[in-house]
Amino acid sequence: MGKLVVLKLSTGSFEAGFPITLQIGDENARPTVEITGELPPDSDIPLFYHQWQSIYCQLKFSGRPIGIPKQSKQTPSLEDCQKAADTLKVRLNTWLSSDSFRSIREKWLEKLTPEDHIRVLLQTNDLRLQKLPWHLWDLLERYPKAEIALSAPSYEQVNHNSPLKSQVKVLAILGNSQGIDIQADSKLLQELPHANTTFLVEPSSKDLTDQLWEPDWQILFFAGHSATDKSGDTGKININQTECLTISQLKYALRKAVERGLHLAIFNSCDGLGLAREFADLQIPQIIVMREPIPDRVAQEFLKYFLEAFARGESLYIAVREARERLQGLENQFPCATWLPVIYQNPAAMPLLWQELHVNQNDEITSLPKIATRGGIKLRQALSAVILASTVVTLLLMGVRYFGLLQSWELMTFDHVLGLRPQEKPDSRILVITVTEEDVQSQSPDRRGSLSDEALGKLLAKLEAYQPRVIGLDIYRDYAVKPAYPELATRMKKSDRFVAVCQVSNPQSSNPGIKPPPEVSPSALGFSDIVIDADNVVRRHLLALTPPPSSPCTAPYSLNVQLALRYLYTVGIKLQFTPDGAWQLGKLTLKPIEAHTGGYQGIDALGHQILLNYRSFDKLEAIAPRITLQQALTGQLQANAVKDKIVLIGTTAESFRDYSLTPYASSQGKLQEIAGVFLQAQMVSQLLSAVLDGRPLLSTWHIWVEVIWVWGWAIVGGLLALYLRQLTHLGLAVGIAFLSLYSICLILLILYSCWVPLVPAAIALGVNTVILVAFIKPIKAA
Repeated sequence: MGKLVVLKLSTGSFEAGFPITLQIGDENARPTVEITGELPPDSDIPLFYHQWQSIYCQLKFSGRPIGIPKQSKQTPSLEDCQKAADTLKVRLNTWLSSDSFRSIREKWLEKLTPEDHIRVLLQTNDLRLQKLPWHLWDLLERYPKAEIALSAPSYEQVNHNSPLKSQVKVLAILGNSQGIDIQADSKLLQELPHANTTFLVEPSSKDLTDQLWEPDWQILFFAGHSATDKSGDTGKININQTECLTISQLKYALRKAVERGLHLAIFNSCDGLGLAREFADLQIPQIIVMREPIPDRVAQEFLKYFLEAFARGESLYIAVREARERLQGLENQFPCATWLPVIYQNPAAMPLLWQELHVNQNDEITSLPKIATRGGIKLRQALSAVILASTVVTLLLMGVRYFGLLQSWELMTFDHVLGLRPQEKPDSRILVITVTEEDVQSQSPDRRGSLSDEALGKLLAKLEAYQPRVIGLDIYRDYAVKPAYPELATRMKKSDRFVAVCQVSNPQSSNPGIKPPPEVSPSALGFSDIVIDADNVVRRHLLALTPPPSSPCTAPYSLNVQLALRYLYTVGIKLQFTPDGAWQLGKLTLKPIEAHTGGYQGIDALGHQILLNYRSFDKLEAIAPRITLQQALTGQLQANAVKDKIVLIGTTAESFRDYSLTPYASSQGKLQEIAGVFLQAQMVSQLLSAVLDGRPLLSTWHIWVEVIWVWGWAIVGGLLALYLRQLTHLGLAVGIAFLSLYSICLILLILYSCWVPLVPAAIALGVNTVILVAFIKPIKAA
């Protein structure tokens, strides 16, 4: 739906300023915004306008005025006119940027977007305001689908009582043509599609009045000479070489024409604001006039461009704007040609469409194509078939999806799209110390597991000397430190930086769990459990769970959560909970996923899980700087690599096989594996980046938004099948639609980390296309 903007300037003057009211709302609805402001006094603006007008009117061109007065013996140049126009434009925009008008400007920018279709009504009786080139307002130029029109403060709605005809009825008055060529106007009107045009060539006043009393005129057109008197309130048209008429002299006939269905008057003649101001009292919906004297060539080109756009379905406002802007190509010969056309609007009337003026012989509005293809069915039946088929396909498809039958396809597609995201920078807040196979073999033979007490003691002593924020040990130690290393036991027990890991038992899988180190307090523990999908890929991030009472590991938070919370605590961010149980970290809310989330359908959403938004690299283990155990113990560990960092210690030795599959593909085309310590680093980085850097978490739409999305693509497939007759054209269009769907999903995931249903929408698009192709044919046989 389009937007309607009304700027009301009912009182005031350039000498005292203008109070102004701005209203913004949807078309055919009450305004939702109203705000007041003020335009300050600026008595120079009328002077700058008069200076431009004087130069413009003295230019030598063939025009539709009769005898434009020349006020000086020396004819000004086109450059003089353009210079005066530029000066007026600058002064006008300076005035419209005044502090007292700023509230109006800011509210406009807040409520309207450049994509909106906007009608702007300038509601005032001040002729000097109406004459200004408002289309040059820098704010208005930001909105390519907006056009400004003039309007009187007083108006009322007139109810038309004439039925639509098969052709638009146009009354074209070709008045005094002395010195001008109006045959071009006549030819353009004759070529107008779906129009029945009656031409009155230099009629007498009686003939004109008699024709106006004939019923059902929808468009009134005048070409010839016209002018506005000095007061600006009265205009006159030269209907022949001896007679001039004002609108008031045609009042009764014109009023009756409006009551019988006159929607639009076009005065393709000079200086028509006086005509519009008089015509407005008759409550005609729309009038198009020229502000100033208009050259003959400009009048002809404007009419051609306007009729082309209007007849092909553009609204009156967009058609006028398009035609007006296309006049710019003539401004090297006829300066300020784009300033001349203007709409005068009755605010009680809706913007006019050509399709609303007539119907075809089958009583179908001609704004839509005639559809009798393949099936020979009528438009209403065809659109009903599209809606019905789209609805059925969508409901069936979403039902199938709900039971998880599309989950594997959706996850495969999700993995593919994830792999297309651009690479990111490593997280410099994390340092990973790896225990490689060589590190394992180089340790003392009395070690248990991958890391001996001796090596761990030396490593922790080095690390704590460099003051990291927190140290996480991603290696199981379900045994006590040997008596030979009392300092290690003391450090593990008392250090406020050290966090160890354990594993929660799972009765369903008969996994007994792994005990934590006996020296570590429960508050310094995190579980290592991860959530694995049916294809053994890690796509979810398990933050917290409630361990069974019999579990040897009772840690409620994962290791990565413990590390992230301790890091965030040092910058003043604590974990809080919203009333509905969601996690709150600073401004970030972590809402847990549910059993039906995105492509996941019917999963076990135990504990507190979110989607895992991996940091993207060619190799995911590039998440953070790394160093081996031997390098750290032999003096290659630098203080600046540790200070204020999160240090993660874990094994990458093949003999311990602490690896998991990820959604990302390797160079060989297989899914990448990632060591457990780097997986923990990815999860820590996700939390820190979301809280501190604003990096978005992966999100999905609400189920009803997804249903509407899939239904929309089903409708697209149906409409393509309905409108495209040739299978080659249909195939090309469907291919473009699939590519558009894929691109939208990719862009939403890359820019906004939003996982949008691609597979269901693609199936809906294709299936509904096939159904509609097959459905229309049998109707023809019927």
